[in-house]
Amino acid sequence: MDKNQILGIVIIVVILISYSVYMMPSDEEQAEKNRKRDSVALVIQKREIADSLDRIKIDSIKEAAKNTPDTVSYADSLITDSLKTDNIRDKYGIFAPSGDGEEKMITLINDKIKLKISTLGGFPKYCELLEYKTHDSLPLILFEGDENNADLNFYLGNRVIDSETMFFTPQRDDTLYNAVGNSQTLALRMNAGPGKYIEYSYTMEPGSYLVKFDIKIVGLQNDIAQQQGYLDFFWNASLRRQEKGTDWENQNSTIYYKHFEAEVDYLGETKDDAKEKISTQLKWVAYKDQFFTSALIAHDYFLSGNVKYTKDELQDKYLKYFKTRLSIPYDKKANEKISFSYYYGPNKYKLLQDISVTKDDDLSMQNLVPLGWGVFGWVNRFAIIPLFNWLEGHIASFGLIILLMTLIIKLTLFPLTYKSYKSSAKMRVLKPQIDEINAKIPKEKQMDRQKKTMELYRKVGVNPMGGCLPMLLQMPILIAMFRFFPASIELRQKSFLWATDLSAYDSIWDFPGGFSIPFYGDHVSLFTLLMAAAIVVSTILNPQQMNSSNSSMPGMKLMMYMMPVMMLFWFNNYSAGLSYYYFLSNLVTIGQTLAIRKMVDEDKILSQLNAKKAKPKKKSRFQDKLETIQKQQKLATSKNIKKRKK
Repeated sequence: MDKNQILGIVIIVVILISYSVYMMPSDEEQAEKNRKRDSVALVIQKREIADSLDRIKIDSIKEAAKNTPDTVSYADSLITDSLKTDNIRDKYGIFAPSGDGEEKMITLINDKIKLKISTLGGFPKYCELLEYKTHDSLPLILFEGDENNADLNFYLGNRVIDSETMFFTPQRDDTLYNAVGNSQTLALRMNAGPGKYIEYSYTMEPGSYLVKFDIKIVGLQNDIAQQQGYLDFFWNASLRRQEKGTDWENQNSTIYYKHFEAEVDYLGETKDDAKEKISTQLKWVAYKDQFFTSALIAHDYFLSGNVKYTKDELQDKYLKYFKTRLSIPYDKKANEKISFSYYYGPNKYKLLQDISVTKDDDLSMQNLVPLGWGVFGWVNRFAIIPLFNWLEGHIASFGLIILLMTLIIKLTLFPLTYKSYKSSAKMRVLKPQIDEINAKIPKEKQMDRQKKTMELYRKVGVNPMGGCLPMLLQMPILIAMFRFFPASIELRQKSFLWATDLSAYDSIWDFPGGFSIPFYGDHVSLFTLLMAAAIVVSTILNPQQMNSSNSSMPGMKLMMYMMPVMMLFWFNNYSAGLSYYYFLSNLVTIGQTLAIRKMVDEDKILSQLNAKKAKPKKKSRFQDKLETIQKQQKLATSKNIKKRKK
């Protein structure tokens, strides 16, 4: 063995000894290990003692059961009950009295909703809206059984207590609380011994979609974990399919929530799944479908929350699955009351707008009705909805209401339509002069062409954008109506002509055998066909009005003819009321166009424009002032140049 080998062995030995010394636990660490080992041994010892006591107890029960007629079954029953009691006591601690029982349903009902509360968990397990039906005429049930679950979660020493597994004791023996004529309150308690309990109380008023929900925590200030300044509330629900048009219903179903003293927000509707962690205070959370909502509203606020949904793949019975976790403030008082309200009802704008749970509340729940963002929402809120409500108060037929709305809107916009047509007429009669300018100036000098064209427009007093601006002002109304009709619960299941439901698609023929055309659907909507036909007629008229623009933009002509085909695919599954409105709107537009043609004399317009062009153009004060400033600037610039040369 040479020196290098000996040296290597020595180095390895030194490294191993150093590593062992370094990894050797300190006295404190060794003491902690011993403490843990002793704790584990103590737990095992206690478990063995408990098992021995259980065996002794079981043996004594069996011995006592020998003198009974039914020896085996009676002994087994006593053993099972004894072990079950011990397990409940071990699991729930002081809440053991509420750890076992029999589930019962207690009904709260008024003229709007029917609610069933389960004694197991103490939360609603059934909700029916009595004034509404599903698309196939069945009772409209928001949820039933395990489709809705709620759980108040907190620490009791080293135990986690879930209220959904506890049995609540009703404070009255009644199983039906009828609130049609008078207010009714159902109180259920989760008992924890003398003077200690958690109480859920539900108060229902006549004619209301709101149900007040109070949580009372009594005598538990020293039992619930002292470091916990909040209680967790979990709320899970399966969103049922209620309407005929599943795709459209799904696109309008999601979780909404309102930040405390701030704006309303929501999860995007079109994803397969979405979630949001909200670290700020919340006022309410709502599970919303196209026309109905289940919402939990805090009378004060929630500290924070997590919201999540997952889309159902089949879309047969359910649309989405909702999950929410909310943190409820808890002050650890001897007698503490935390108040909420449930809303189970329709997404009706005026109804939601008026909801409040405390004085001067601004819940902004009308935002559950998607009316569009920005100017489109303003048009709906301040023009379309008031007009619709006024007509609804005087007319029973919603088909006639839409017809009158269309006429009123088109007549109101007629001055803009007339101005747009007249501006287009001016452009048409000037086209020969513009063609003459283009013929004199080669294509390479586009700037010169544009300059000469603009000079012509200035001389005759024509604004080339005059025909576009009035049409642009009408666009917010067209887009606002696109949001208004599918969101209007007033149209739900209201029939007109062949349409059985103006809020869903109409169908004159369903394809046989489940056949479906991609992006089109499995049926033929007649209102959509009529709308497309009206657009075609309008398109045929438009090129005759705007030949100049069509010649300069040949692609526009193809686009105008493609639009009706695209609309067939877009609108086949949309609200029949929307297609009906656009059909009527195009019909009125065609009529107005034909009427305006007779009112406008293009030869007269051309002579007026030529007369204006012949007159010397007076400069405005602004132009005079601008030219004076330009002259002064030129004079100052020339003086500066002369000074520099000197």
